[in-house]
Amino acid sequence: MSGIYLHIPFCKQACHYCNFHFSTSLQLKDALVDAMLLELAQRKGELAGQTVETIYFGGGTPSMLNEQDLGRIFETLHQHYTVAENPETTLEANPDDLTPTYLSALRQTPVNRLSIGIQSFRDADLKYMNRAHNAQEASTCVQLAQDKGFEALSIDLMYGMPTATDSDWETNLKTALGLRPQHLSAYCLTVEPGTALNHMVKKGTAPAVDDDAAARQFMMLTEMSQAAGYEHYEISNLARDGHYARHNSSYWKGSPFLGVGPAAHSYNGQHRRWNVANNAKYVKAINAGTTYHETETLTRNDQYNEYLMTRLRTMWGVPLTAVGAQFGQAAQKQLLADVQPFINAGKVALVNNHLVLTAPGRLVADSLISDLFWV
Repeated sequence: MSGIYLHIPFCKQACHYCNFHFSTSLQLKDALVDAMLLELAQRKGELAGQTVETIYFGGGTPSMLNEQDLGRIFETLHQHYTVAENPETTLEANPDDLTPTYLSALRQTPVNRLSIGIQSFRDADLKYMNRAHNAQEASTCVQLAQDKGFEALSIDLMYGMPTATDSDWETNLKTALGLRPQHLSAYCLTVEPGTALNHMVKKGTAPAVDDDAAARQFMMLTEMSQAAGYEHYEISNLARDGHYARHNSSYWKGSPFLGVGPAAHSYNGQHRRWNVANNAKYVKAINAGTTYHETETLTRNDQYNEYLMTRLRTMWGVPLTAVGAQFGQAAQKQLLADVQPFINAGKVALVNNHLVLTAPGRLVADSLISDLFWV
């Protein structure tokens, strides 16, 4: 199984918290799509003999592409790659883009799953984040998509915002769960270096994230979603009726993927590659046939750390027998010794020979997992 990720680096406006690569200028949109088609053609050999099971349009805001843009990309994909008969094909979309007209156009494309960046159903939160949509659009876009025949829907939410009390977060969750999407993704607001929010916090014009409030709201997410029939299958992702995100799950299971477009990353188990995070430089290099990416060869330590980091975030956890098979019995024995203090503290459980984070462990997942890394 392999997947293809396509980075669409355009947005209507800059969200205060976002540190992903994007541009609010559409001047290079057509040239960039042309360049992405060239990259897809040039790199077809990297997935030779493999079937593409998932296609993911991320960003940025992929819903800024029109039906013609998407059609050209799909035509190139099918021309150069072996694509499964019915791959999971996800398009990230903003609520304000999901008009009845645009949704009808999307239904004429192979897109069969929408990941909707709602973040909040409250105007106060959306204004704080500088989102392009409003609360009314957040509330209606899911129903519009469902009415147009999109059954596979994921909703993005954000918790830990200074504008939202626990009660506000509970209301947001109730609204989201009441819409019964197949999938939810929920992320804690993080103040990333170089973002507008980071500048505002440093200047004192915006409050910092309250870690205690964020932890409470994370536990509310777990409890309320599970009561509504959702599995919290990865720290930031929940699904009902087994509708896990196949593309993202492939990342966590170590499957190879090809990343196309500026700032896109690729992985094949042995190497990680990333494209230049600059639209103009990317387009120029692609057209000139010059280098537009960097590549890192993963050491054994890197591969081990990656294995722990991705799998321990999921409800399936780390299978100890697989650690032994891939990294040796000494590595399996050392991992058991390293993780024992966390088992004693109730942050990790040993279940059917798998290491799995408990609810308290998920609250400190990043630091816990890094403590298990080989250095």
